[in-house]
Amino acid sequence: MQGLRTRLRKVTAGIAVAAAAAVIATTAPAALADPPAGSGGKEVVPRSYDVVGVGANTDENLFNQLSADYNKTIPASKHNANHPYFYNFNATAPGSTSAKPTHIVPKTGCPSIVRPNGSTAGLTALDQNQFDGKTGHYCIDFARSSSSRSTKAPKAGPGGVIYVALAKDALTWATRAAKSGGSNAPATLTKAQLQGIFTCKTTNWKQVGGNAGAIKVYLPQTGSGTLSAWEKFMGITVLGSCVNLSLEENQGESAQFNNPNAIFIYSIADWVAQKYHSPFCGAKPKAGQNTFGCDVTGFLALDKIGGVAPTTAAKVPVINPAFPAGFFRTLYDIVRWTAKTPDHIYARLESFFSSKALHGFLCSSPVATKDIENYGFIPTATCGSTS
Repeated sequence: MQGLRTRLRKVTAGIAVAAAAAVIATTAPAALADPPAGSGGKEVVPRSYDVVGVGANTDENLFNQLSADYNKTIPASKHNANHPYFYNFNATAPGSTSAKPTHIVPKTGCPSIVRPNGSTAGLTALDQNQFDGKTGHYCIDFARSSSSRSTKAPKAGPGGVIYVALAKDALTWATRAAKSGGSNAPATLTKAQLQGIFTCKTTNWKQVGGNAGAIKVYLPQTGSGTLSAWEKFMGITVLGSCVNLSLEENQGESAQFNNPNAIFIYSIADWVAQKYHSPFCGAKPKAGQNTFGCDVTGFLALDKIGGVAPTTAAKVPVINPAFPAGFFRTLYDIVRWTAKTPDHIYARLESFFSSKALHGFLCSSPVATKDIENYGFIPTATCGSTS
């Protein structure tokens, strides 16, 4: 693992380690527990042998639900090192849309660390290979990633990691919604026009058919998988100097968005889940609403690319299958590579992550498939495949 640690640290700064801190169980709502012990509303400190994940913002609420549903399949009397529970830490402190760093204690006996916020930070945390103080179990077992493997990421092989496919998502641009005062942007943009905006060659909405107004460009913080995916979609290697990289992704509540000239990007799945499947923030979910997450779409609405809407016209929409193919992405889970199993996923993780053929919960359970749909994503036949 030393080689993996060295290679990845050349790619991104390591997560700072602070003094160990005690975590006290609470009776906070499930949506605010950190991590949540199922949908019962209690916060839990995972045991050393439990499986803990961190990373991407995009599917954090989905993973809370998947973990809760998987853990229901293991009776409390059988919860042990051979039948661990799965837990999930959000990218930001539950109930917050701020990218300001906070700390977590991943498991009993593990040191406090800066909460990994984003795909890169999740991978870095996995790479730290920290152990709890007594049993030798890893403190972080998997990382959520909303982008595919980077060319700089450790390869699949000894000392490396593998990316395990989960579901499909798509990205689009977002501007201030009509209900919030509207935007100077046109109703649709082409890929070429978006490239011009994010490289700062296009600086006024009038240049692309909108009303006059100096464009204010925002993207998620550095290390975000959503940012990486968008750069790949745009074919951009260097963002323009006008781009602000500071706001938490997949939310529209930042004050900067209350501006007719602002532009951001958004996971279409997250926007659908927040807008149509989630309660207002601070309210308890109603029957049929998702247990985890709330409506943080705020000032923003999704916009068209090439004249195609990002969502269907249904009363409760889904990602539009006709949306340009170049803006779809796969969500992944990153785990350590092993030679001891056919799919190279450690045996203790296979019951959760493996393919449908190997009976992994995420890929074979009808409950998991429904969870994926309820949180706005698209189930995929590639679920469980590794790269």
